[in-house]
Amino acid sequence: MKLLAGSIHGAYVADIEPITDERGFFARIWSEDEFAAHGLAATWPHSNLQFSPNRGTMRGLHYQAAPHAEIKLVRCTSGAVFDVTVDLRPSSPTYLEWMGIELSADNRRLVWIPEGCAHGYLTLDRDSEVYYLTSHVYVAEAATGVRHDDPALGIEWPAPVEVIARRDLEWPLIADGPGAGGGQ
Repeated sequence: MKLLAGSIHGAYVADIEPITDERGFFARIWSEDEFAAHGLAATWPHSNLQFSPNRGTMRGLHYQAAPHAEIKLVRCTSGAVFDVTVDLRPSSPTYLEWMGIELSADNRRLVWIPEGCAHGYLTLDRDSEVYYLTSHVYVAEAATGVRHDDPALGIEWPAPVEVIARRDLEWPLIADGPGAGGGQ
């Protein structure tokens, strides 16, 4: 697998390297040693699957506040999504910057999202499924988010949002002050 540094400090994109034969292919999507060689270490107490039947479904932008911050390793297993990472770490050189990447069943890419970053995606195809690992158990009281359309972020979504949860529409704007939408 090839690990490439993303535009957000500490984020990485992983491209698989399939070994093919008459049966199809085999590829590794997680190697503790390969990721550790890039300074990326995590254990995965949760494994999650999200399915969206409609194109234009927005999920996010979500994160867990410290001390329950989590690393995520994300892959689209069916359909396609525009996956976004937002850096909410004030001490980071990429604070309040965002990184967008298409993840799809066809390109089989993965994205490593560091602690202190919000994550979300917009489905580009019907019947899109996203599988991801998290380095921390889910803690409802720590679950929070930022608005996908926050002008302070200026995220350029490639398609209109057609379906979104009320909760995701009601996250505060970053400009609303300390603790609003981030600050880990």
